[in-house]
Amino acid sequence: MKKIKFLILPFVFTFISSMVFAQNKSYPFEVKISGKGKQSIIFIPGFASSGEVWNETKLNYEKKFTCYTLTMAGFAGVKPQPNASFTNWESSIANYIKENNIEKPIIIGHSMGGGLALAIASDYPDLIKKIVIVDALPCLQALSNPSFKSSENPDCSQLVNQITSQTEDQFYQMQKNFISSLVADTSKQELVISWSVNSDRNTFAEMYCDFTNTDLRQKIENIKCSSLILLEDSFKTIKPAIEEQYKNLKNANFQYSTKGFHFIMYDDKEWYLNQLNNFLN
Repeated sequence: MKKIKFLILPFVFTFISSMVFAQNKSYPFEVKISGKGKQSIIFIPGFASSGEVWNETKLNYEKKFTCYTLTMAGFAGVKPQPNASFTNWESSIANYIKENNIEKPIIIGHSMGGGLALAIASDYPDLIKKIVIVDALPCLQALSNPSFKSSENPDCSQLVNQITSQTEDQFYQMQKNFISSLVADTSKQELVISWSVNSDRNTFAEMYCDFTNTDLRQKIENIKCSSLILLEDSFKTIKPAIEEQYKNLKNANFQYSTKGFHFIMYDDKEWYLNQLNNFLN
């Protein structure tokens, strides 16, 4: 009996140590865990957005799923971390999944969060069960320049200086003008603006520069899992350009919303939830 206990102890110690490591390790995002279920969903918000953007979505899934809702470091009031980059955030989310033993999660990402979902499913194809991309493209710059090629070391200094030198009022007005074209639901506009205003300016500028330099068009051919691509209503007019970007993605289901702008979860909520329900169930 003593021998059995002696053999078991190292395994118990290793398990506890791994759990403590996973809980204490610093990741470049804040995580809120809710719901109960064997299947997990990881929600990734878009650029400068809070995980709160998924609040209404999560209510529909917390009974059947364990939900991990992220807010990236430096966005929406979360403390910034050094070395913010798209690839660093991608690998950190993948590491979080592995280190916390989250088995084959579904990833739902909006905007830049959708880009992160595509990147994770491309570079870690056996890690993910399904992905839902909410109004994101493999290469943002390719919409205006189909032959766009990303730079190895983009110079972001000019943009960083421009963003960080603005007064609070100037930055607020810039975000107010911009976000009115992204959210048709006026009751949600100030909420989305507040997330941008409460974001760290350096992170805001550096990540915008980095994300707009990202091109995932080729690497998405590595994605194995089923993918639901939800796109805003206005993209119907440029379907060929949109689907050209996604041509290397297998097992993709493209759906275009019926109204509203970029924040589909607010502007076309009923349609959006029906699409999610059909895909997840």
